[in-house]
Amino acid sequence: MPGASVDPTFLALPLQRLADVALGRARDFGVTHADFRLERNRYQHLSVRDGQLEGAQDAEDLGFAVRVLLDGAWGFASGVELSDSEAVRVAETAITVARVAAKMTSTPVELAPEPVHRDVTWVSPYVVNPLEVPLAEKVALLSGWTRELTGPGGVDHASGSLQQVQENKFYADLAGSSITQQRVRLEPMLEAHATDPATGAFDSMATLCPPFGRGWEVFSDGSFDFDAERAELPDLLRAKLAAPSVEPGRYDLVIDPNNLMLTIHESVGHATELDRALGYEANYAGTSFATLDQLGTLHYGSPAMHVVGDRTAPGGLATVGYDDEGVRTQAWDIVRDGTLVGYQLDRSMAHTYGAELNGGRSNGCAFADSPGHIPIQRMANVSLQPDPDGPDTAGLISRVERGIHVVGHKSWSIDMQRYNFQFTGQRFYRIEDGELKGQLRDVAYQATTTDFWRSMEAVGGPQTYVLGGAFNCGKAQPGQVAPVSHGTPSALFRDVNVLNTSEEGTA
Repeated sequence: MPGASVDPTFLALPLQRLADVALGRARDFGVTHADFRLERNRYQHLSVRDGQLEGAQDAEDLGFAVRVLLDGAWGFASGVELSDSEAVRVAETAITVARVAAKMTSTPVELAPEPVHRDVTWVSPYVVNPLEVPLAEKVALLSGWTRELTGPGGVDHASGSLQQVQENKFYADLAGSSITQQRVRLEPMLEAHATDPATGAFDSMATLCPPFGRGWEVFSDGSFDFDAERAELPDLLRAKLAAPSVEPGRYDLVIDPNNLMLTIHESVGHATELDRALGYEANYAGTSFATLDQLGTLHYGSPAMHVVGDRTAPGGLATVGYDDEGVRTQAWDIVRDGTLVGYQLDRSMAHTYGAELNGGRSNGCAFADSPGHIPIQRMANVSLQPDPDGPDTAGLISRVERGIHVVGHKSWSIDMQRYNFQFTGQRFYRIEDGELKGQLRDVAYQATTTDFWRSMEAVGGPQTYVLGGAFNCGKAQPGQVAPVSHGTPSALFRDVNVLNTSEEGTA
């Protein structure tokens, strides 16, 4: 595929030489494991408002890290000077850290085995690297879109942004693996803002465009219909401003993929990270109600619920060939027929718990967001599977007598056990007797995780499936961010509690 090759300027760096020096020095101390990771991550972000460029920023992280396992404890250190002497110093610092940590480690760390992956290369599938597209072309695209939205008959204001990343990693370990990888991703955003002159009400409406684990070609290959969505925004926003406020109560919900992906992220993705389920991790998103003792017995959802963890999904933001522990990535079941059957884990967790989860092997969920951070267990692409023979979204709506169609994600709240939550959206449509009857405002749906997923009566067919996601999933302390996707079809939920956010805000 044109463009899908490793950046030669990254390959020109002293990757293997520094790895050999650092790993050789670690070996001198009798470590049971050592790995070396050199990264160069390039970032570009630009934003526009009402046809004018607000700002553009380029950034780059370049450095390397050494991680060792000595006396049953981890040691980690990193550096930015790409020299042999710095590689030695960083390795020795990692050894020192491990010696200190060993005195405080009550349970020795051991790693699940992983085959050696020698001299392998993986590149994400894309045609045009977005960071190689001239900045002027990107600015012209976004500024033209926002200028069009604020033209005659348009909205009051329009904003747009574009985030782009090129991530390069080289991994090597004492077992003999050596892995070179490159992936790109981009996230376009366009949002319209308007005020109702009669009421003074203010609101916004964003496009439903997901982020992509692909290249610049998404703007021209039909991956998303940017023209159609942009043309609809002003009318959709005006209808939202004029819509009646929802009457709180219990409703059937038909939820579009662009909203349900966030509910999956918060109530399933984080809840089935094994370190959270074990109580080892609580930063940012808390621990989890889905504890390991419930494996195989927890009635997570209805029989229609089939959730897969997948670090190989084409175009997924968490898709990569090998994780940051040298594990080849995989796909596996997390919830099958409504029952909890799996978790996301790394090599140390797989050693202790992997026999019943993944045949004693990690499922490739270790990731560090920069060369200065240690790899931690991070989320795969966690996705709800469609019904191969399922209906389209209109078919799900036709089954509802009184309900709400939820489209697009906006804000959310969830407790520290990933159990009690509420979610809002971009727009909401009243459903009466199987038909849409105009927009509603001020809607949020509220439930516990298990009540919500057990109320799922049906999922749509493959034609409704969308791979959404986010660039900025947070975890750990010091904090790290990771990109992750969630695929889902449209789905029908029965008898869900709906709040009026305006009334709740003034109560």
